[in-house]
Amino acid sequence: MGQYDEVLLARIRHILESQKLAVLATEGEEGPYSNIVSFTLGDDLRTLLFATSRSTRKFSNLLHSTRVSLLVDDRNNRIDDFSEAVAVTALGSAWEVSAEEYSRCLEMIMGKHPYLKNFMNSPSIAILKVKVRKYVMVSHFQEVREVIFHEEESNPPL
Repeated sequence: MGQYDEVLLARIRHILESQKLAVLATEGEEGPYSNIVSFTLGDDLRTLLFATSRSTRKFSNLLHSTRVSLLVDDRNNRIDDFSEAVAVTALGSAWEVSAEEYSRCLEMIMGKHPYLKNFMNSPSIAILKVKVRKYVMVSHFQEVREVIFHEEESNPPL
């Protein structure tokens, strides 16, 4: 397994666990499309989960291209965000979870977002799994650090 900076991974994990919303970017026939989604960390840092209705543009875009990015940050929309806010971008591929994975993934999403019960009970809802290939963390407005996962590697620590 490759070498991972455990402090960096811990900071990324903290941001992902402490925030409830992400900006999801998908690719469609008309180009990039972004919107806000609730998300949760999967079993490890290589997996993120979110749910959407199959009638949405984001779901349609995922049928066109599985490539996605999710931006998660801890900003408060204040001046000190320029020096203190941290943003994490996850780059990867997304697809609908299998029937075998559905119950476990639903449980993970509901564990973080219990207020989404009515939304998640709709038969039109799909749970999407993002396999993360890279994280980019920006802090102090310009300090950029990356974690790249290699296909042949098992899951990173933490």
